[in-house]
Amino acid sequence: MIGQLLRSDFLKIRRKGLWLLTLVGPLGVVALQMVNYGLRKEYLLQQSDDNWSYYLANVNMFTPLALVLGIVILSSLMASIENETSAWKQLIAMPVPKMTIYLSKFSVLAILLFVASLLLTLFTLGYGIYLNLGEQIPYLDVLTYGFYPFFAALPVLAVHLWLAMVSRNQGVPVTAGVIGVILTYMAYNLPDWLIWKWPALMNGWAEPLMIVWLGISCGLLLYLAGMIDFVRRDVT
Repeated sequence: MIGQLLRSDFLKIRRKGLWLLTLVGPLGVVALQMVNYGLRKEYLLQQSDDNWSYYLANVNMFTPLALVLGIVILSSLMASIENETSAWKQLIAMPVPKMTIYLSKFSVLAILLFVASLLLTLFTLGYGIYLNLGEQIPYLDVLTYGFYPFFAALPVLAVHLWLAMVSRNQGVPVTAGVIGVILTYMAYNLPDWLIWKWPALMNGWAEPLMIVWLGISCGLLLYLAGMIDFVRRDVT
């Protein structure tokens, strides 16, 4: 049943630009570093003895913003597909539990964001090799900066999908998304418990893996809360 819903949802997004956004997000993050290093490569290489770490830190400055903004746009577009076609009545009338419908929407968004993280990892690695930052390539660090923000952002995804799914007016989740992007931009000054800080991989323990586990566990709890609220509401 979930497999059929996933195939149906992926068919629905084929011509909605969601896959294009999945490509543009990570490409844009690395493109900023292409401009940065293209204009002042020699200066940047003098800023640290570890060129790879400095390069990855520069990439990670923009990753959280792109990730949260992508979550806001993708979740809003996902919900608007049913709203635009007034398909909620037909969808809910199917012999499919509403929780399965919600799971399908969440899974599609999570897959899109995972693909974006994979592309970010490949683009980051490829451009780092092109810059010839050193023979000792820190593959583990590249994977960390590519995928850890995704897992840390799962609570943000759960919150924005819930808002997009239960709001008749998409202005509500978009407004909340703008606030979330601003909070992510201010991550350095935020308390550790605020979920919009987590994609930046900052915390008082100086241990990014802690944020990954927090992101997964808190994301699961918020997903369940959103799903229960969605099931109880009349969204037709």
